[in-house]
Amino acid sequence: MQFLTYLASPFLLRGALLALKIAALAMVLGLLLGLVLALARLSRHAGIRGAAWFYIWFVRGTPLLLQLVFIFDVLPSVGLTLSTFATAVVGFSLNEAAFSAEIIRGGILAVNRNQGIAAAALGMPPLLTLRRIILPQAMRSILPGVANQTISMVKGTSIASVIFVNELTFSAEQIVGQNFQFFQVFAAAGLIYLIMTSAIALAQIALERHFDFLREEGDGVTQRLRSMFGMITKQASEKQAVQPGRERLPALIGELCRDIASADGPCVICHNVQKSYGERDILKGIDLTVNAGEVVVIMGPSGSGKSTLLRMINHLEPLDWGEITVNGQLVGYEPLNGGGVRPVRKGLARARAAARIGMVFQHFNLFEHLTALENVIEAPVMVYRQKPEEARAAAARLLGAVGLARHMGHLPHRLSGGQQQRVAIARALAVSPRVMLFDEPTSALDPELVGEVLTVIRGLAEAGMTMVIVTHEVRFAREVADRILFMDDGVIVEQGPPASVLDRPVHDRTRRFLRMVNTVEEEVV
Repeated sequence: MQFLTYLASPFLLRGALLALKIAALAMVLGLLLGLVLALARLSRHAGIRGAAWFYIWFVRGTPLLLQLVFIFDVLPSVGLTLSTFATAVVGFSLNEAAFSAEIIRGGILAVNRNQGIAAAALGMPPLLTLRRIILPQAMRSILPGVANQTISMVKGTSIASVIFVNELTFSAEQIVGQNFQFFQVFAAAGLIYLIMTSAIALAQIALERHFDFLREEGDGVTQRLRSMFGMITKQASEKQAVQPGRERLPALIGELCRDIASADGPCVICHNVQKSYGERDILKGIDLTVNAGEVVVIMGPSGSGKSTLLRMINHLEPLDWGEITVNGQLVGYEPLNGGGVRPVRKGLARARAAARIGMVFQHFNLFEHLTALENVIEAPVMVYRQKPEEARAAAARLLGAVGLARHMGHLPHRLSGGQQQRVAIARALAVSPRVMLFDEPTSALDPELVGEVLTVIRGLAEAGMTMVIVTHEVRFAREVADRILFMDDGVIVEQGPPASVLDRPVHDRTRRFLRMVNTVEEEVV
């Protein structure tokens, strides 16, 4: 009975509430500062990385008790007087930031780098990419560590007694100092701690269920939490989306990408484009013009610079030398008075968005935590500020046109490779692109899935979409290409109409490559 009396003691409960307030405020502030430190640790600037590393090294390497005493004694000497409660919150926050920074950094690094590249290709700026794409996926890795830190924080608030904060442990000590009933008082305090930490553990389970996007369903709490992070829930997407019949892709593209009909003249111009990684030259002065409505297929062996050239058109890779314009505009560069270009200091994401370049990657790079429909509407809503209901209707039509009307509510892991690639094509088309870039869109697919993706690309060619396609599919290239380029060792070796390059190649290197590719295709067939 005495134990139960202490368990309900208002004095102990007030101490427990104070401990919870300190822990909650310190965790919120510590996580915010920790996120800043984590991003600083990932910065490209050595000075910023070094400063963040030094803070983390120093705070993690010194006892929290000494940090609290230092803050408690030093702040008044510089004219900043805080209450003991505020001092505890500041001390715990600064300490927690160092630990949470490494937890958050680890979670960010655990997300596939291609997720950020895909977001950049859609014109999403870094902070939007972090909030919408990276952090929701990183939470699966971050949550266990943060939950452990929160539990440690609740228990660790007992250290605040050193600066006379009347939290739970200090309250228990005061009672024991009066009645000397050590076991009963501290057992009650221990049970209160256990109840508080158990509540945190339950919250951890709920949050992990929510952020586990591999789960098939979520309950009402999960959906509300998901909405807090600004995501459109799967259920809402399915209910509000139009379920269309399958439209012909060329007609739909002509309606959604209105710039195609009025396009004329050069669309992409590459002049003396050079790129190297260290001492290895990747591109050695590429000159290329792609006219509006033209389908250019780039072929060549691995390492010849094909994919690098494609990524540089959308400024996913920086130029070393030369110039690339899309519809007469530089993407991510500004001209110099004496000639040449330099990267813009700000507004790269806006420049990518304004250029309206659709890009489809070899490994799909769908946003893994979003459904097919959510993948398609992400850029129209968040980058181009299209009304969500309009974006959903257009996305549903696009998915229907590529044969995925029944799969728009599915997450990427539930789709086949061919289905994922068709979602990726629909996502690129949703921004009404002026030019589409395909980086080996079928190389990651099983042979039986290649046909369904090539059928969609044929539909784009029929619609008059300007396309630059990197592929090894000789039959497909012959069918859709207006012009074929053969690249090797960073240069364009040969180019011309499909019948010329594929049937009557001039260069021996082209002939050897085509013999090898044709042999492989015959073996597959």
